[in-house]
This record gives sequence, C-alpha cells and structure tokens, in this order.
Amino acid sequence: MNGDSEYAQEFVDVDGGRLGVQVYPEPTGTTDAPVVLIWPAMGVRARYYRPFAAELRAAGLAVVVADLRGTGTSTPAPSRADRYGYSELAGDVDAVLAALKPRLDGRRRLLVGHSLGGQAALLHLALHGGDEVDGLALIAVGIPYWRSYPGPRGLGVLPYTQGIAATAALLGVWPGWGFGGRQARGVIRDWAHTARTGRFPRLDGTDTEAAVRAVRTPVLAVSVDDDQFTPHETMDYLCAKLTGDPVTRERYTVERAGAPLDHFTWVRASASLARRIAEFVGDLPPR
Repeated sequence: MNGDSEYAQEFVDVDGGRLGVQVYPEPTGTTDAPVVLIWPAMGVRARYYRPFAAELRAAGLAVVVADLRGTGTSTPAPSRADRYGYSELAGDVDAVLAALKPRLDGRRRLLVGHSLGGQAALLHLALHGGDEVDGLALIAVGIPYWRSYPGPRGLGVLPYTQGIAATAALLGVWPGWGFGGRQARGVIRDWAHTARTGRFPRLDGTDTEAAVRAVRTPVLAVSVDDDQFTPHETMDYLCAKLTGDPVTRERYTVERAGAPLDHFTWVRASASLARRIAEFVGDLPPR
C-alpha cells in the first residue's frame, strides 16, 4: 500500500514496458462495488486523480487509475525509439482490463476517460469491443478539431497543434515544451490529425470513424466550464460521432461544482460529479 496516497501500486506488462496501475481500497462495507477505471489526460500522472478517486469511493465505487503509457509510473519514458500512437493506447486499455478481470467478474465496470484518456477509452471500445465494459464516462474530452472551437479561437488551434506535430516529427519525440508532457511522436501525430481533420486516423487498417459509430456502450459525456483546451463545443463535436451509443450529454458547471473549473482543476472539485457518475453506473444493467 502506498503510504502517501493509500492505493496499491501494481503493474501490467505490455510491449516490453509496463503500465502503472493504482488500485484503491474497496469502499467501506463492500467487496463487490462497481469498478471505475480512470484513464488520465495527456501528460497527467495517475496520482493527480487522488481527490477524484476519494470522491468516487465516498460515492460507493471501487477505483483503479492507470498511468498512460510513458507517463508517471508507466514505462518506458517516450524517446526517439518509440513509435506508438492511438492504436497502442487503446490496446493498453484492453491489457489493463484483462489483467484486472479476476477482480472485475460479476461487477459493473465503467471506463472514465479525461481528455486523451477518454479518446483512448473510446477507441478501445471501437477497436476491441465492449464486452468487458458496461459504460463509458467522458470528462473534458473533445475532438480538438480547429473548426469546432467557438469564434476565432480555432484559427489559433490549427497552427498550434500542427506546429507541435512538426516539432515532434523533426525531433523524433515531443519534449513537452509547455504542453502535454513528453510524448511519443505517434501520439502527437494522431492527436494532431484529429485537430486538422476532425476525424480519428485509420488504426490497424480499421476505419476508426466507422468503428466509433458502431459502438453501443452507454456514454455519459460531461464537458467542463472554462475548459481552456476542450470547450463544450469540442465535446459536442465528439458526441456527434457516437451515433450508435445511448449518450447522456451534460455540463459540469461552476455553480454545480461550487468552485472555479478548468480542464484540470475539476479534479479538486469533483464531489458532485462523482455522485453523478455513481448514479450513472447504478442505472446500468447488472452483470
């Protein structure tokens, strides 16, 4: 047990590296609570979500948080030798679910993705199927398509995202200069593709856009007030792709949170959101 943050640190081997997985204690008084598996934003360590994990546990949910490949306790750190992108991130979700399967059997299970983690979770459902997952919660997730941003803001998004992609291609890795932490160039390439075209790239020979439309997993899609990276409109743009899913679309407002919000700080004011997620899980069909 980690003495600072009260979780057990575990690891899942994948592609010659390992994914760090933080398993929090079961909510008090239960051993079969629904399980929430959180996938973080680009460059954000799993430990950042400790306040959110505490609120989810208080709402009666078991919580697991994974570090994205190359971030936090997950290895290896991105370098010029790494070519992985969205396909591998989606596969990592599959690998963690498989490793946790003995502890998930018989329980409802929900993927919760923040920003890039939400895209990875959605792409897992599109590429690997949704049999192991009962629901998906997307928080501050959007397609950063430059045309989806309100007003003139998108005119700056396009050169910004494509400049980052060009730098990553030139250097062989994104060093994390002011955005996203250190990232493999394939992750940046795929992210920049969505910003330029508004579409997910083809992955493993699959028409990813069609695969996303075919997903049938219930989705709770929550955008956050004052989000500097994925404003409400970018979440709307993503939800328009989810034509096969039953989508519950909501906004997490400053009034509801009782605190200032942005793309990251909602984690520290997440009590109301955690209760809403618990309600969403409770409405999912039992296993």
